[in-house]
Amino acid sequence: MREIITIEVGQAGIQVGNAAWEQYCGEHNISNEGRQHRVTKDNSLKVFFEEASDGQFVPRNLAVDLEPSVIDKVKSGPLGSLFNSNFLLSGNEDACTHARGFYSTGRQIIDEVTDKLRKLVDNCDNVMGFIITNSIGGGTGSGMCMLILERLYVDYKKKAKVGCVIYPSKTLSTLIVEPYNAMLAMHWLVDHVDIALAFDNESLYNICQRNLHIAKPDMSNVNRLIAKVISSMTASIRFSGELNANLDELRMNL
Repeated sequence: MREIITIEVGQAGIQVGNAAWEQYCGEHNISNEGRQHRVTKDNSLKVFFEEASDGQFVPRNLAVDLEPSVIDKVKSGPLGSLFNSNFLLSGNEDACTHARGFYSTGRQIIDEVTDKLRKLVDNCDNVMGFIITNSIGGGTGSGMCMLILERLYVDYKKKAKVGCVIYPSKTLSTLIVEPYNAMLAMHWLVDHVDIALAFDNESLYNICQRNLHIAKPDMSNVNRLIAKVISSMTASIRFSGELNANLDELRMNL
């Protein structure tokens, strides 16, 4: 068995990650409490889920944010009992810029993040790679995430790293420093990510309006759209079949 660890960084990364886990649970008949409704002989789902001694399936997932509100919502939300709370990390203050996320506030919790990652890796037989979800418009997603990628590159250099990256839009901007954050984050993405799934924020909203006929799409619509793409990419890993593929093969082919 070769496992994949997912890392969600920042508000957007965590919300997209939650939508992806909802998708996984739906496809594998797993309840919000981690119980499988219909037991199957296919153990491929254990690539993403760790089966506890009591039969509960726990995601191999680490969620990190520099401010506690998003993590608190996850803990109190519908998927709160699915995740292991020890791997839901938060700091004390938000970082609006790449510099704050990378050089100051991010440095305060990076040692704890790497320690939790090491524990997740130790619980695996043989880690295949990492899937990281983040937005490079915000300070945490651009700064803190690049700091984590840098550590991953040093500690797990030969493991595949897939980035699911949301790019900011010039017409749907919520932060004046988004172009600055995105430009600096690109430097680290080029060096430290093997495969990048790039999602343009404005295009996602346009797809919801034009193709899905949602007049006023909200964040949950966009997140579920991204989750479908992530699910499609990982389907050949999570289900056994003739066309089984892993992250190394994807990386080699691309």
